[in-house]
Amino acid sequence: MSDQLRIAIVGFGEIARREHVPGIAAVPGATLVAIADPVKSSPDLPHFRDLDDLLRNGPEVDAVALCTPPQIRHAQATIALAAGKHALLEKPPGATVAELTPLIAAAQAAKRTLFATWHSRYAPAVEPARQLLASRKLTKVTIIWKEDVRVWHPGQAWIFQAGGFGVFDPGINALSILTHILPRPVFVRKSELAFPSNREAPIAVELDMTDVTGLPIRAEFDFRQTGPQTWDIRIETETGPVTLSKGGRQLFDGGQTVVDAKKEEYPELYRRFVMLAAQGASDVDLAPLQLVADGFMLGRRRTVEPFED
Repeated sequence: MSDQLRIAIVGFGEIARREHVPGIAAVPGATLVAIADPVKSSPDLPHFRDLDDLLRNGPEVDAVALCTPPQIRHAQATIALAAGKHALLEKPPGATVAELTPLIAAAQAAKRTLFATWHSRYAPAVEPARQLLASRKLTKVTIIWKEDVRVWHPGQAWIFQAGGFGVFDPGINALSILTHILPRPVFVRKSELAFPSNREAPIAVELDMTDVTGLPIRAEFDFRQTGPQTWDIRIETETGPVTLSKGGRQLFDGGQTVVDAKKEEYPELYRRFVMLAAQGASDVDLAPLQLVADGFMLGRRRTVEPFED
């Protein structure tokens, strides 16, 4: 048996090329051996048109990293697990919450790893923020997560199709941090969804959430941001504000800088994947995805101007 976790990336879009390839390369015990994508390839690796082609004709692989749109991940993960491969799911892990349940069971039956990744939880300031807040009384949380979809998702029509999540695609990163750093589970009380008249997924969202103590939590997601991009979570506490900024790269306690570090999310994510695969264990936290589902369920929909990429 190889001492390396031999990984194939399925879906070789921007996130795979920018984050997964260097993330795998940075981790001892992980090696990238193939790419499966209908169009995109790498000059240094064997290329296959899809997962079936890879499994039939490709090199030996132990695991697949599914970086395809969420609408098709369930089918691909089912095939991978049935073939005895560990499966890493880019976020969001699927198009629905319920479709993950049979995958968890299939991974357990096959004694293989299913890893639903929330890469933003691996940002350098997130765990220090969780530890800092554990000893504080929280009074209010405000999330502002606004970015330019034309910059971060150019030409990616799937993101505005049904099941593509729209602005919840980046917004779920904030929710994955929120559900990690707060001491109690969170639930949605109110949701406002702005849908472009020519699209099937929202371009902006406002969420009001809380926990069992009544903590007020407000989130604003917007794909129409130009100029400076904003990925901030501000937590008011009885002893002053705690702020996570730049998507979890910076942490401020009042006016004091606690963490200001370079992001190394994907190497940490793949270290976790290697460890889970060695144990045959799975890690599938559905809390962020459930909040998105509830946001859609409670959402008051309004139609806004059409969006053209």
